[in-house]
Amino acid sequence: MELWTAFLLGFVGSAHCAGMCGPLALALPTTGSAGATFVLGRVLYNSGRLVTYVMLGALFGGLGQGLALAGLQRSVSLAAGVVVLASLLLSSRFALGLPAITAVGWLKSGLGKLLAMRSLSSVFLLGLLNGLLPCGLVYAACAGATASGNALQGAVTMLVFGLGTAPMMLGLSLAGPRLLTTFRFKLQRLVPVSLAVVGLLLILRGLALGIPYLSPAQDAACCH
Repeated sequence: MELWTAFLLGFVGSAHCAGMCGPLALALPTTGSAGATFVLGRVLYNSGRLVTYVMLGALFGGLGQGLALAGLQRSVSLAAGVVVLASLLLSSRFALGLPAITAVGWLKSGLGKLLAMRSLSSVFLLGLLNGLLPCGLVYAACAGATASGNALQGAVTMLVFGLGTAPMMLGLSLAGPRLLTTFRFKLQRLVPVSLAVVGLLLILRGLALGIPYLSPAQDAACCH
């Protein structure tokens, strides 16, 4: 996944983030009476999300690197693209409303405990745990990180994806209900489009058609 694609996925998909994780962002505990401390708490929350995304990117990028060494990078890219498109076509909610599974029950418990605290460290930890909640949008970004075939590139891909979500999520946590919902709902309509673009780009990359940047030849793709 190219970095501009990762950013676009995060920016457009942040409308989904506002809908799914907005209640958590609005419920963040007040970390102090001073305005600067309040803003710092919201910045730390979003920084925690980015840290988790970077770690996920390095993990999936490293997995992709191992598969690339086994000569499977093209297959991984093709499979990732097909999965993204299939989830988009088979779900009426574009695979972005996946229910939380039992394995993440402890995350919800941890979030509840942290919400009761009023410290900068607890807000940062809330961001870390938030990045681990089940989310189809994050899964699509992780697929792109895997296809990058490199742990560092995977981490950068997820960082850029996270930065794309930051304006909406930071603005929501700072402005609360005052954030223009009309803009959020209009942006929501572009989420399936951005997912379709990501899926198609992953498939193009896997096909190795010799198109610079979009679908580099097999030898170039393996060395990217």
